[in-house]
Amino acid sequence: MLPQLPIAPLLDDLCQALANGPAVVLCAPPGSGKTTIVPLALLEQPWLAGKRILLLQPRRLAARMAARRMAELLGEEVGETVGYHIRHERCASARTRVEVLTEGILTRRLQHDGDLPEVGLVVFDEFHERSIHADLALALCLDLCQLRDDLRLLVMSATL
Repeated sequence: MLPQLPIAPLLDDLCQALANGPAVVLCAPPGSGKTTIVPLALLEQPWLAGKRILLLQPRRLAARMAARRMAELLGEEVGETVGYHIRHERCASARTRVEVLTEGILTRRLQHDGDLPEVGLVVFDEFHERSIHADLALALCLDLCQLRDDLRLLVMSATL
């Protein structure tokens, strides 16, 4: 049972929007549950078809803390359903469905495994903090959406 944060009333519309198209922008106030509630609420969507969600964070500490909080909400340890991957550190398993990672890690993954076959959704969190890595990752993911009609993108920010 996920906590009822301000994002809760928007989840049905968000799920519908992602089911109907490849890319969605979500703008909601800080503390509304974008980072921790949205990925967990999307896990069982039919269009995701059991694939992974990649949640991008601009900073390593934020990636670790987001993964820890989501795992806590599920009553699990980090590395089970929710894991993370930052420079020089990875805590994930074959069971991991939500992987929180930094933008540079995604860019490197796209360069080595360009089509991300195990991924169904890439979430760009805190997108207002723009960086070359985030912009490049978004451009590469948009290109990938042209090749894969099952890949979805979600851009989230409090201040877009």
